[in-house]
Amino acid sequence: MRERQASHGARRAREFEAFVAGAAGRLLHTATLLTAEAPQDNPRARRLLTLALAQTYACWDRLRGEDPYDRTRQYLVGRFAREAWHRHGGLGRARARFPGVLAALAPQERLVLVLRLYEGVAEEQAAALLGLPAERVRVICDRAISALTHPPRRPAPAVGGPKVAPS
Repeated sequence: MRERQASHGARRAREFEAFVAGAAGRLLHTATLLTAEAPQDNPRARRLLTLALAQTYACWDRLRGEDPYDRTRQYLVGRFAREAWHRHGGLGRARARFPGVLAALAPQERLVLVLRLYEGVAEEQAAALLGLPAERVRVICDRAISALTHPPRRPAPAVGGPKVAPS
């Protein structure tokens, strides 16, 4: 009996290691996009991914044909949404303080944009995952794309500022 359990545990560990070897890079990139951190300096993204992978491993035997990538992405997205909610009092208020391209977007806008464009999740699936109507997901995605493609203009530099007398 113990040998069978040990064999099952070893097989489970090998399967999970193979999954992580194949999917961790893309999932880390997804987490980095969500947190709007720089790819080479992304501690929040790494933490999100570690927690999502731990959750996936905990329920590995119960997946029964379910795609482990989808399950891990669900955990990743859910944890990001909860942390953004608790950190900023909602998904739509605060902007990221990080240098990433998506830092100009609110957390909810980043979440929808990453799911729809980077991960290729269908609008209806993204809506179900986030608990939003599909129309709302469409509007958020459109707003995020517009914000990235047409950023607000910065004020023009002052012309004729104070002159410095030559010495």
